[in-house]
Amino acid sequence: MANIAMLGSGFIARFYADSIIGQRSRDTIVSVYSRRDESAKKFADDYKVAFQTTDMEAAIARQDVDVVCISLPNNLHEAAVNLCCKHKKAVICTKPLGRNAEEAKRMLEAVEKAGIFHGYLEDLVYTPKFIKALQSVKDGALGRILWAKSRETHPGPHSEWFWDKEQAGGGCILDLGCHCVEIGRSFIGKDIKPIEVMCWADTQVKPIDAEDHAIGLVKYENGAIGQFEVSWTFRGGLDLRDEVMGSEGTIWLNSFLRTGFDMFTTGKGADYVAEKAESNSGWLFPVGDELNELGYNHMFTDMFNAMEKGTEARETFYDGYVVNAILDAAYKSAASKQWEPVKLDIWRGQEGLSKHKTLTEYNDQYYLVKEEMTHFGARKLILKDKTTGQIIEQTV
Repeated sequence: MANIAMLGSGFIARFYADSIIGQRSRDTIVSVYSRRDESAKKFADDYKVAFQTTDMEAAIARQDVDVVCISLPNNLHEAAVNLCCKHKKAVICTKPLGRNAEEAKRMLEAVEKAGIFHGYLEDLVYTPKFIKALQSVKDGALGRILWAKSRETHPGPHSEWFWDKEQAGGGCILDLGCHCVEIGRSFIGKDIKPIEVMCWADTQVKPIDAEDHAIGLVKYENGAIGQFEVSWTFRGGLDLRDEVMGSEGTIWLNSFLRTGFDMFTTGKGADYVAEKAESNSGWLFPVGDELNELGYNHMFTDMFNAMEKGTEARETFYDGYVVNAILDAAYKSAASKQWEPVKLDIWRGQEGLSKHKTLTEYNDQYYLVKEEMTHFGARKLILKDKTTGQIIEQTV
């Protein structure tokens, strides 16, 4: 059982609160901080929180608080983490961890020096579909992972601070790319070092200083490629899709926009449909259980179970730091139009890997390039001569 101080009272804080209260049914929010008194009061009333305040330290320092949940704008994360370290409170923080890798590194070093539990709230690596897909990858169903692609696009975030480059630290790359990069890392292997990034980004639609659309490639030391597609300009709702390709198979995931629940309505009596839905009439795609489908339930269960057992959560501040370092390289690449190296002052994974080469033996003379059955019933082979390199075709 955990007693939680919630920092923030807005959109994401309410998603978090619904999950915290509902999933394990034994955790309690005992204090809430908000920058606005009326927001703190409304949150406290809605979730029956005993203590509300506009003083962040007062919410954290209370004797009955076991863990602090940070659901604040990006520019306030570091100050909140430092207060948790000061008062020796376990801390879990929403994504992205920092506005850049330097901020994230300072937060990682601070919690480790303080010796407190830390968790990185990256919900999309806790969705039921992702968890099952990842287990299939770990079991070898896809063979060697070659390419992991993740897409998150929607019409833009809910709160005003996201649109301010100084407060947010960036645009859709930082807001959405953090999800996509960690999904790719997980499928490729979080112990595989990201080496360099190539990224295109632009401000195509929104009247903001940050980017509203971006596409990037992340090259890993073992030769695998991660790809992210992110946008605040996409019309049609929240589109969450992942694709993983390996030497032995492929997985496609569609986590939100099309989930097998389709509905048509004229709009009479319709209200909220799903997160980022743009309409409440016409053909709609509701989501049966948003908390579950977006991974919040599994995420908080993992965090609190890990705290109780004295183990690390699946996602820690270290993961948040690595993600920030990759995104820093993406921003540099978007400006330079070149591949940019990922700068990792702290790396705890494998070192010195090389690109893996798989050569399938056919016989003493040939490697097998491809085998297929033709439409006329013959088996066709594409072979490569081991000595000359010549490619030949055989029908057997």
